[in-house]
Amino acid sequence: MATVDRMNVVKVVVVDDDALVRAGLRLILGGSPDIDVVADAADGADAVDVVRRHRPDVVLMDIRMPRLDGLEATRHVVALPDAPRVIVLTTFDTDDMVLQALRAGAAGFLLKDTPPERLVAAVLAAAAGEPTLSPSVMTQLIARVSVEVPDPARRPGSAARRVASLTDREREVAVVLSRGLSNAEIAAELYMSVPTVKTHLSRILDKLGAANRVQAAITVHDAGLSA
Repeated sequence: MATVDRMNVVKVVVVDDDALVRAGLRLILGGSPDIDVVADAADGADAVDVVRRHRPDVVLMDIRMPRLDGLEATRHVVALPDAPRVIVLTTFDTDDMVLQALRAGAAGFLLKDTPPERLVAAVLAAAAGEPTLSPSVMTQLIARVSVEVPDPARRPGSAARRVASLTDREREVAVVLSRGLSNAEIAAELYMSVPTVKTHLSRILDKLGAANRVQAAITVHDAGLSA
């Protein structure tokens, strides 16, 4: 039997108050040789403790849970040192729910009826820093945000000042990023390597004060630079 390189396996924590859902997710993800479900939790409060102990790469987080809901738990988890990527799972895909999850710092948003192969792919993509939202969803979210009354941090002047801190090349990457493209697609369009794209993205997120790619795309939109 072939051995699995544990150094390259993505460690996952599953958080859901439904034991059957947790068992189902463990079964689906456990079928991939590239994923190891290291622990699970039944609510948001336990999730924060479990993440501290097991230091996963990715957390699958339900939204509606007792004691501490998934949105608040996500805020706590992404604030931890070396925070994992959080993918929010829910039965509903309303604009409000997606936006709340992403603003809480989630790296992606999936429905619970997502096909098993798509779920596995999303976990691996999140661990690699890739988006787990399609370009069409990205566009829909930005359009929704653009008609809302902005908070002070999202005023055009504030967004423009943060975008002004980017280099010319970082700005080019940020504009393409706002269209929801993957790292490979950005690399192809701008004629650069994927590792170079990742380096630029890391700097972009840091300079824009964004927790994830969608928050960065919204800042680019607010600054009037969306492609």
